[in-house]
Amino acid sequence: MANRAVFDKIELHLVRVFHTVISERSVSRAAVQLGSTQPAVSAQLKRLRALVGDPLLVRSGAGMVPTEVALQLLGTAADLLRSAEQLFGGKVSARAFSPQGSEVEFRIAASDYLDPLFLPALVARLRREAPLARVTLHALSAEYDYRARLARGEVDLVIGNWLEPPGELHLGRLYADEIVCLVGEDHPAVRSPRSWTVERYLAAEHVAPTPMHAGALGFIDEHLARAGLQRHIAVRSPHFSLVPALLAQTHLVLTTGRLFCGRYLAQLPLRIVRCPMAFPSLSYYQLWHDVSHSAASLRWLREMVRDVARGLAQLRQPDRRILSP
Repeated sequence: MANRAVFDKIELHLVRVFHTVISERSVSRAAVQLGSTQPAVSAQLKRLRALVGDPLLVRSGAGMVPTEVALQLLGTAADLLRSAEQLFGGKVSARAFSPQGSEVEFRIAASDYLDPLFLPALVARLRREAPLARVTLHALSAEYDYRARLARGEVDLVIGNWLEPPGELHLGRLYADEIVCLVGEDHPAVRSPRSWTVERYLAAEHVAPTPMHAGALGFIDEHLARAGLQRHIAVRSPHFSLVPALLAQTHLVLTTGRLFCGRYLAQLPLRIVRCPMAFPSLSYYQLWHDVSHSAASLRWLREMVRDVARGLAQLRQPDRRILSP
């Protein structure tokens, strides 16, 4: 009976307050998200602490961090809200988001081997449509555990490419791109395109991004491994945007999407050549976790990401220097 008495004190809005406060890690930001006031949300947090028997959100340095109990309950709260949305046709959780007046923070982790125009275009779009919002960009690297950070609510969205995206995450496909090779204009593949065979491709000196974690294979090498093949990687770099300048001064080969390569043809002495291997299209995705799935501001953010990505994919620059046999 005691458990029933506690249960009867909980309404759906209190679950939403819990989810928003813990996701935002701030009572003031949660109040903005909820269309409420800071004193009202503070009072609701006090009720939640009494009901759960845990502080839920504690001070750490200049900010606030969720307790382990709060993080464990965050996924359950997201499930409850999603179920309520399905039960009531979305009316319960479809809280309007007003980008022009919202002081939210958008936390985005993205690789720099997308279209180099993508992140600047996205930030510019967000600044125009949500001028009070703060945007924090995180770099995907071997040290950045994006799956754990998504699950803990430390980042809202991850953007990149995967041969097989993690199954526990929600995904939105942004665009697909053809795999090509980018080389310096004096590379042997440019001088003799008909001799650019699979064997010579595998034996060539390649540059590749640093793996996401120790022992990991990237999109290209994972596909090669499945075919029982391996290329010669001479250089690995965590700074993908610097690679085109390396290609212009060496005989290194970069294998990636045509859209990325095409942006550099007018800036550097580079050529795009066909890839002698049959690779699947390079698909770019945005990934997010259950903890942020229902937030109105983050649904809006995902729509912005999708629109910007598709807009850039449609504005492909003409490939004036592409060689094929």
